[in-house]
Amino acid sequence: MTAQPEFPHISTKPPLWRYVTTAIPYVNAAPHIGFALEMIQADCLARLYRLQGDGVRFLAGTDENSLKNVLAAEQAGLPVTELVRRNAKRFEQLKPALDLSVDDFIRTSSDVRHRRGVEALWAACARRGDIYCGRYEGLYCTGCEQFYKPVELDRGRCPEHGTPPEQISEDNYFFRLSRYRQPLRAAIESGRLEILPAGRRNEVLAWIDDGLEDFSISRSAERAHGWGIPVPGDESQVIYVWFDALGNYITALGYGTGSRGLSRFWTGAASREHVIGKGITRFHALYWPAMLLSAGLELPTRLLVHGYVTVDGRKIGKSAGNAIDPVPIAQALGADALRYYLLRHIRSTEDGDFTLSGLRRAYSAELAGQLGNLAHRTVAMIHRYRGGVVPAPPAGGPDDLSAVVGSDTLSAVADAIEGYRFQEALAILWDGVSAANRFVSDRQPWSLAKSEHKDSGAGRELDACLYALARTLDIVGQGLAPLLPSTSARLRAHLGRGDLLVDFGRIAEIGGNRVDRDAILFANADFPESDNRDDTR
Repeated sequence: MTAQPEFPHISTKPPLWRYVTTAIPYVNAAPHIGFALEMIQADCLARLYRLQGDGVRFLAGTDENSLKNVLAAEQAGLPVTELVRRNAKRFEQLKPALDLSVDDFIRTSSDVRHRRGVEALWAACARRGDIYCGRYEGLYCTGCEQFYKPVELDRGRCPEHGTPPEQISEDNYFFRLSRYRQPLRAAIESGRLEILPAGRRNEVLAWIDDGLEDFSISRSAERAHGWGIPVPGDESQVIYVWFDALGNYITALGYGTGSRGLSRFWTGAASREHVIGKGITRFHALYWPAMLLSAGLELPTRLLVHGYVTVDGRKIGKSAGNAIDPVPIAQALGADALRYYLLRHIRSTEDGDFTLSGLRRAYSAELAGQLGNLAHRTVAMIHRYRGGVVPAPPAGGPDDLSAVVGSDTLSAVADAIEGYRFQEALAILWDGVSAANRFVSDRQPWSLAKSEHKDSGAGRELDACLYALARTLDIVGQGLAPLLPSTSARLRAHLGRGDLLVDFGRIAEIGGNRVDRDAILFANADFPESDNRDDTR
């Protein structure tokens, strides 16, 4: 992959620069629903920051310099370059499939920025005296690309993959993690490096209290089958996949090349946020910050750690045969249906079970039945009773709906999203949708319409009712913009809102807008016959 252009779409002086990243997954197999969750969560943050006027860089990518990718290629009878190219393409295709606003996608085996940056990072740590040669003997899980102590195993097996680790003994290069015990603790306790949720933060502090051991950062080229970035000055070794992969967050910004991207989105950024799964917390909360301190670079500002998406209560895995491909589901139902289910029905920081039946219920009852029905009948009544034009706001002051969906709704939604509480953000908006549906049942606009020709008060009440519904939908539509972007755009278009959301939270006047004749947000869905499990995993 060639180097990306230098941020042409971003204005020169936004209020803040922000950097949002996902983890980069191994490409030994296709993406599954669990990684879709991570991509969608990160996308919501990136979209919110942009809507607030900030300059944002949203990075994703693939981790390709891994022994497990080599073994998968051998099993498939393919050259490693071909396997990683094919599967990396499938990860790149998540961007259109899930309606992601990714700015940059880095492939660690082929992007020219990456190798140069990783070599520069190695050199910086070596100059600090934090890299040395040593011999390692231990238990290694290829699935995790990680050494384990016997006490960390679950009945002798890897706690993540359930497989017995391999006994390894070889000469490697090591990184002096033990040197950074106190600086890491101070960064976390002070909030300089924030870890959400609090339980993960406490877990990391407990690891620090248990003592930090130096860790191996190279593998013999023979054991790596010659795949990976050679250690500078020693081609008998390749750089350990985690040292290599963690560097992507800065190599994508041009670290080691003098690119202005590094000073803008790392050194000078208001926030540097990594969205990751709980299984790789140790690498991101200990190894990566220590490497950055060694290289003299700023730390991430936040680690946002989500749980696992399970299927039938089990962690998704190749050996379990329960991986679900998110792309066919998104193609069948629309990206927002899948985004809604993962954001609303799987709590941001906890494990959650994915079921096709649960998705079907959420689509039918909540998206189509509540929001879709409200939008359709509101637009239809404005056409039937007011010629397609939203009435002017009532002179008598706020209506009953303002108490539920008022000027503070959007700030509450923004706070929830930025606080990594996506289910709360959607709950706030759906409270407004539910209140509006009750409002229709209580006020019965159709009855007011029948009475207005002989009762001017009924006509004024009908105007107030239709205005309140349109205003509520307008606020909900704006609040959905970071979460369900396509639904937001279509809803706002139905309400005559052709303007871009330049200032998230600014509620412009809706009275006088001409609405569409029909507002169909969620058509009858052609649900997949199965959960699209990828049997090749």
